Amino acid sequence: MTSLDIGLSHLRSAADRVTSGWDRFGRWFKGLMPTGLYARAVLIIIAPMVVLQSVVAFVFMERHWNTVTRRLSAAVTRDISALIDVYRTYPQDADSAQLRRIAQERLGLVVDFLPGTDLPPIGRKPFFSLLDLALSNEIRKQIGRPFWIDTVGRSALVEIRIQLDDNVLRVFAPRNAAYASNSEIFLLWMVGTSLVLITVAILFLRNQIRPILRLTEAVESFGKGRDVPSFGPRGAREVRRAAVAFIEMKRRVERAIEQRTTMLAGVSHDLRTVLTRFKLELALLGDSPETDALKKDVAEMERMVEAYLAFARGDSGEQAEPADMAALLDELKTDAERHGHRTAVAFKGNPVVTVRPNAFKRCLGNLVSNAARFADAISISGRRDHRWMTITVDDDGPGIPPHMRDEVFKPFLRLDDARNQNEGESGTGLGLSVARDIARSHGGDISLGDSPLGGLRAIVRIPV
Repeated sequence: MTSLDIGLSHLRSAADRVTSGWDRFGRWFKGLMPTGLYARAVLIIIAPMVVLQSVVAFVFMERHWNTVTRRLSAAVTRDISALIDVYRTYPQDADSAQLRRIAQERLGLVVDFLPGTDLPPIGRKPFFSLLDLALSNEIRKQIGRPFWIDTVGRSALVEIRIQLDDNVLRVFAPRNAAYASNSEIFLLWMVGTSLVLITVAILFLRNQIRPILRLTEAVESFGKGRDVPSFGPRGAREVRRAAVAFIEMKRRVERAIEQRTTMLAGVSHDLRTVLTRFKLELALLGDSPETDALKKDVAEMERMVEAYLAFARGDSGEQAEPADMAALLDELKTDAERHGHRTAVAFKGNPVVTVRPNAFKRCLGNLVSNAARFADAISISGRRDHRWMTITVDDDGPGIPPHMRDEVFKPFLRLDDARNQNEGESGTGLGLSVARDIARSHGGDISLGDSPLGGLRAIVRIPV
């Protein structure tokens, strides 16, 4: 391998590390971001406002107040420099009373002359003091003598000491004469207006998000088979369009189900009429081994027709209402024990769940009858939390091979070896198909697995 190949390999590995690190940072940053639309919209509003206020504060405070403070400090320094020139150039009275009076009355400065030429030791400077920096620079530039300043000792005054030839000039200047000290007012106005704007934005944003949440709840309720009579288009134009589209889709689905139900009711009536004629003709023929066999075939055909029509028709006409799942499981246990099967039932959590009671009982009944047909012991357990209700049916039968557990939900599929798991719907191959159809109409599903009892486990999971 040449040196060029080695160099390219190092570059690729470095690029891969950079890409991997960037991906990790992206995942970490995405984990910090809110997931809800309302929180993201609030963040979209607040983030630019914070950035804008920060930029304005930096530009105004760092540039404007810096300039203002330099000019104020320069003016105070010029006044002190003029006092020094007057003191050194013109004769003074013994204690410089006139100079102190002029400084007090005309310039607003308290002036005093201290004996000796020693300045106090330099104290700790503040971490960040615009006044300290500006005033020091102006004294060096305009006066050019050793000096000592204290900008933090007295809150309302600034003390300045300048070494002269035979004494020290001490000056007390008002702090607001050398420093623009209205930053608190600016910050108060900036924060106050920001809070007002954010509050107004949040209130308006909540009103815009509420129709979206109502649309989401309506879609979820319709997916669970529950009616949404009070839902109507509200909010912004785009949200109204989505709500109108959902209402039209809901009407088309309900119309299609109603048309299918009406058609199947007519087909059911016609088939039952033919079967009734068959039964009447067989009754007129009298009793014989041949007619007995035909009667059994007609009865089986009647059960099959009822099962097929029930599967195709479904239970769409039933309205959802609160039902006691613990009582429903006890009924299933009683039915199974009546047929000689050992059955155990347990339920945890609040048992009252909004479902279509007859349909859901039929769903669980198909699973229990399927287990009872091929097993001796049955265990039915339920659990409900804040989001889901889970019903588990275990048995000690032969079970279903893992590779066939998805196929068995197809209508009319019957397994003749090991276990005919769809026997629950009158032996027509529709038991699990009907059960899954009902579970999905409630917004849930059914899955199959291995049971701790050694047979099949059927799990029904629906949202609450």
